[in-house]
Amino acid sequence: MKNYLLSVYQPDGPTPAPDVLGPIVEALGALNAEMKAAGAWVFDGGLFPPETATVVKVKDGEVGMTDGPYVEGKEHLGGFTIVRAPDLDAALEWGRKLAAATTLPIEVRPFR
Repeated sequence: MKNYLLSVYQPDGPTPAPDVLGPIVEALGALNAEMKAAGAWVFDGGLFPPETATVVKVKDGEVGMTDGPYVEGKEHLGGFTIVRAPDLDAALEWGRKLAAATTLPIEVRPFR
C-alpha cells in the first residue's frame, strides 16, 4: 500500500453561497466516511486563502520571506486528502470521487 496526495485546486474568489457549498460539504462528509470505512483515509485538511501564505527562501545563507503564494495564479491549492491505496488506479478512483464531490480539479500524486 502506498500513500497518495489528492490535491484540491479551487478558483480564487469568495466562498460560494450556502446553497452551493452545502451540498459539497455534505458530499465530502459522505466521501470521507467511505474512505475511512475502506481503510483508505489517512488525513485531510482545508487551507486558508492563498493571500495568507508566506514563502520562505534561502539564498546565499540569507533567509527571505515574501507574503502571498509561491506561484501567482487564478487557482490555488485549497485543501488535500492523503489516501492509502494498493496502486495508482485505486488512488485515481478516490481522486475521481473527490472531484465529483468537490466539483473541482484534483491532482493525484504518489508519495515516495
